[in-house]
Amino acid sequence: MTQTPRTPDVQVQRTAMKKLDFLIGNWSGEASMARGPGIVVELNQTEAAQFKLDGLVLMIEGTGRTKSDGKLALQALGLISFDDATNSFRMRAYNDGRWLETEVKLLEDGEGLSWGFSLGEISTKSVLRINEKGEWSELAEITIGTRPPQKLLELVVRPVFQR
Repeated sequence: MTQTPRTPDVQVQRTAMKKLDFLIGNWSGEASMARGPGIVVELNQTEAAQFKLDGLVLMIEGTGRTKSDGKLALQALGLISFDDATNSFRMRAYNDGRWLETEVKLLEDGEGLSWGFSLGEISTKSVLRINEKGEWSELAEITIGTRPPQKLLELVVRPVFQR
């Protein structure tokens, strides 16, 4: 006998996804990004976050342009959903022709997320939080082997209010 596939509980998924609504909107600010040993690029950064598929998916698109000449230096797209079978948030993120899938954890205060990945000796950890000023701050660090963590990306963006 074949087993019938489990039917997702979309209501549970939508309810869980509502916990991420603090990110919804358009954001603008600054970022700094490591591009090799001792090379840091300063960026004007935007983030756009919106629900898709009637609240089942959160799409976040980040774009960074160099402050010096306005050239596109960073494009990232993340799709976050909730897996009701494992009771966990999952993200598939795209950047520089690469992609990764990882678990996303909601921070205890409900105003932030953390995620990361490991590949051989390389691991990353990212923490996004809404700070006391209502800004979206994000810090990504990379660890290679036994070396101490190094800053990979740091950004602070503020809500852009539409009129």
